[in-house]
This record gives sequence, C-alpha cells and structure tokens, in this order.
Amino acid sequence: MIRIILFLLLIALAAAGAAWLADQPGDLVLNWGGLRFTSKQPMYLLGLVVVVAMVAGVILRGLWKIPSHIRRGRRERRHARGRHAITQGLLAIGHGDSSAARAHAEVARRHAANDPLALLLHAQSAQLDGDREGAQRAFRAMAEREDTRLLGLRGLFIEAQRADDPVAAVMIAEEALKMSPSSSWASHAVLGFCCAKGDWAGALSIIDNNQSAGLIDKATYRRQRGVLLTARALEFETVDRDLSRASVMEAVKLAPTLIPAAVLAAKFESEAHQVRRAMRIVETAWLAQPHPDLADAYSHVRLGDSARQRLVRVETLAAKKPGHIEGALAIARAAIDAAEFAKARAALQPFVTAPTQRVALLMAEIERTEHGDSGRARAWTLRAVRALHDPVWTADGYVSDRWRPVSPVTGRLDAFQWQTPVAALPSDKGHAIEPSPFEEAMLAPRRVEPPKEVASEPEVARPVEPVEVKPAEVRPVEVKPVEVKPLEPAAPTVQDNAPLPAAIEAEPAPAPAEPAAPEPAPRPAAESAPPAPAPLFRSRADLPKAAPAPIPAVIPIIRAPDDPGVDEDGPVDEFAEQIGPPKAQVGGWRGFLSRLGS
Repeated sequence: MIRIILFLLLIALAAAGAAWLADQPGDLVLNWGGLRFTSKQPMYLLGLVVVVAMVAGVILRGLWKIPSHIRRGRRERRHARGRHAITQGLLAIGHGDSSAARAHAEVARRHAANDPLALLLHAQSAQLDGDREGAQRAFRAMAEREDTRLLGLRGLFIEAQRADDPVAAVMIAEEALKMSPSSSWASHAVLGFCCAKGDWAGALSIIDNNQSAGLIDKATYRRQRGVLLTARALEFETVDRDLSRASVMEAVKLAPTLIPAAVLAAKFESEAHQVRRAMRIVETAWLAQPHPDLADAYSHVRLGDSARQRLVRVETLAAKKPGHIEGALAIARAAIDAAEFAKARAALQPFVTAPTQRVALLMAEIERTEHGDSGRARAWTLRAVRALHDPVWTADGYVSDRWRPVSPVTGRLDAFQWQTPVAALPSDKGHAIEPSPFEEAMLAPRRVEPPKEVASEPEVARPVEPVEVKPAEVRPVEVKPVEVKPLEPAAPTVQDNAPLPAAIEAEPAPAPAEPAAPEPAPRPAAESAPPAPAPLFRSRADLPKAAPAPIPAVIPIIRAPDDPGVDEDGPVDEFAEQIGPPKAQVGGWRGFLSRLGS
C-alpha cells in the first residue's frame, strides 16, 4: 500500500514539473556539428535528450557486464554438472555400483569441489570400495568445515567402530555431544560407554539431557532412569547399602514392573520388617510378568517362616495369575520343600504332557525324594534333555544367566527381556532324539496294589519233598541227588555262548546199591507250611514276566571260545611230590626186582 502511494506521488511530481517547464517562455536551440535544432517548446527537446541518454547508458552497462555474465554462466554450468554427478553418484552408492560411484565422485570433485555433498560422495564411495584411509581423509576434511563438522564426526565415529577402536569412537562421540546435545547417535554411544564402565552418574545425566532435548518421551525416560538406578543399586548392594536402598526405591517408583528392582526392593523392605509393603511391590511386578525370582522373594518375605508357611504364601501369589506356568513351578518348588508331594504333582500335572526343562527336573526330584525311585527319576532327567526350553534373560540373541541393564551386542539400554530364546523355539522338524523304551517303561503309570491280609487268606506253599538219609553205621550207600524246587523260580542268566537249555542232556545218575525206601506221603500244606511273607519287591505291570526256564539236573561247565582252559595235568611240582604220603611197597617178585634195580 505504501509503495502505491509513493508511486502516485512520484507521477504527480513529474507531471507538475513537466507542466511548469512547458509554461516557461523562450526557445531551446541545440547545435551539434552542422545540425541546428530550434524548438519553441523546449519540453519536447529535453525529453528527447533524456531518452537518448538513457538508451546509451543501458547499452554501455550491458557491455560492461558481459564478462561477469560469461563467468557466471560458466560457474552455473560447472555447478550443474557437479550436482548431476553428485546425484548420480549417490544413486550408484544406493544400488552398490562402486565403479560408477567412484567415477561420479571424481567428476563432482572437479566441478564442485567445495560442495559438502561432493565430500560426502567421495567419503561414501571410498567406504564402498573398502578404502578406509580415503574415507577418513574425506571425513576429516568435512570435520574441519563448520557446516559439515557434525557429519564428519559421525563418519569418523563409524570408521573408529569398524577399526575396533572404542576409545577413539567414544572421544569422537563425546565431542559431537558437546557440539550438539540433541544428537541421538552421540548420546547413545556415550550412554553405552558409561554403562560399560559403570559410570551410572554420567549415564543418568545423559538420560536427563535426552529428555530435555526431546529425544525421548516421558514414559521412556522413567523406564530408562529406573533401569539405571536398578543397575547402580545392584552394584552397590554389598558396598553401600544406603545408596543401594535409595536407588532401588526410586527405581521402583519410576518402573514398578521392573523385575530386578522389585526383587531387591522387596528384600530391603523385608529386612526392615515392612512385610506388607514388600508383598505389594512383588505383587505389582508379578501381575505384569510372573518370574521365579519374584516367587522366591515373595515366599521369603517374612524371615523365619516354615516351609509350609512359605507354601501357603506362594499359593496366594500364584492365584493372582491363575494358569501360568511360573505359578505352578513356584508351588511345586515350595511343596517339595514342605514335603507336600501330592500338591507338587497336582501343580505340575497340566504341564506334564509337554513339559519344559524345569518341569521335568522337578518331576525327577519328586520321584527321587518321595519314593526313592531312581529309575523314574533318571527317566525324567533324560526327558529334560529334549524338553522345551524355559524363558531366560535374552537380548539381541544373547542369552544371559542374569539381568543386565545394557545389551552387550548393541549397547542398547533396557534390552534384556524374560522370554524363550530364538534358538530354542519349536520348529516343524521332528525331534533328533527319540524317546527310549527305558524312558517309556519308567514313565508308565504306576500300578498300586491293595495290601494283602495274611491272616484271612494265607497262601498255600508248595510241598517240599523230604530227603531220606540212611544212617552211616549200617553201611555206606550213595545218596540219590534230589532236585529242590524254589517257591518262585526266576529265569537264570544265560551266557552269550551257552547252548540252549533244551540241548543240554543230563548225565545219567548212578544206580543205587539197593532200592530206596518208599517216600512218606507229604503232610497237608495248611498244617506244615508257615504263612508266606509279603514280597520284598513289587511286581511291575509294564514289564512282562518271562517264562522260567527249567534248571537242568547237571549244569555242564561251558568254556568261552577264546578261553584256553586250564591244564588238567598242571606243572610238575617237586615239593608237592615230597609232601604227598609215601607209596606202599610192592610185594612179590615184582617188588624184589624193583628193589634190586634201585
């Protein structure tokens, strides 16, 4: 609006000046060489002179600026070529064409040497070719410039990581963080370095800077600060208990579902006899994610309780998350400690069909502790080898036996999660180890037999044939061998090289000198046989009994094929011959001849 008013004022002033000049009397005469111009109205002649002067000035100004226009055109053409080369080079880097990227980088360096993108193209093409020295030179050149300093530091940081130089990488990251506190990569690198060396105060300050710079939201800030406070509390638990207690209490307020913080806070509250407060802390974390450490802390929240009291408390905690496997495992563990094996079996029963390793090991402990059955315990232990894996602390594929604040693989804060590792997830392939017959037999359901009453139903024992032995003072006779039959014959152990029992022929027994007396009739079993004792070993329902093989009257001595045997004659022993009794003297003419010859 102001410009329009000024333009109208200028026009009005020009018109007023022209009218004033036209009203002035006189003639205007212009002599130029042989030309003479005379005008009664000087206004027209003056306008003509002004127009000619303006045209001449424009022409002279154009001629004066021709060289600068030429230089600017050449510069623009070079810049356009350089930008085109940069664009094509970045595209070549994007699809991995190192030769084309190198060629475009050379063109960009010739036509746009001072362009920051040309330096970036040169550095990235060197990285693509594997020329680390060239890439470092390009990034150093970028770090020396004010407009590309942060980009150059980023490139030098990456090269230091590739060269496995953590000290240089952290120094570069710290310098970049001082220059730009909102740089996420620099804060992440310095935070990981502080956590690795245990500088929790420095890590907490970086978290505060990230929150003030807007890199993380409030919820993430509370969680990460709680993780760092928990890590400091765990480190100073045995060194400075006051600092550890203050840190973990603040961590529980910031992150109440953090399992290590809840466990340590419950321990401190239990030692201070704040039982209800400790139970509330554990229950809050348990509702978010059940964990065996939480169950253990909850069971020992009151010092000096008996095993049965701990079992009741664990059952209360498991009821807050019904059907969860961690609750069942916690109940089984507490029940075993309290010798309540029926409760332990009932808690593990829903998970016995497809057990995890902890379920199988607990079942083995139950069998060993309750019945002393080492066979079934060994079968459950073998089953634990191929059982499903239980959840563990894992981060970025790394499995740890304890919780850690930072991932050792990527340095990411709060990376460890309680979950099943990726390598242990089930696949569509079958098991590499098939269940053995021993395991199937041992894990078969146990048959419970009712107790037998001996007084009401006595067992009838088999009669034993009496053996009649004649007195020696009458005359010596040979006793006929009598076969004694056992009450419950068992199958004998047969050697590998022994012949079948059917092929063994019994040797004929020697005939008696005179017929034996008739055997007396056996007495009734109810009068002679005492009541049979209860069997020492229970019969197994899952293992069929083999038919007892007949015991031969004479068991021959069988030698192995590779047994050389024993020399029946034996070596001659001169001392044995002397020790023997003296030989009787031979009588008659043979004795005479033997004495004559000696």
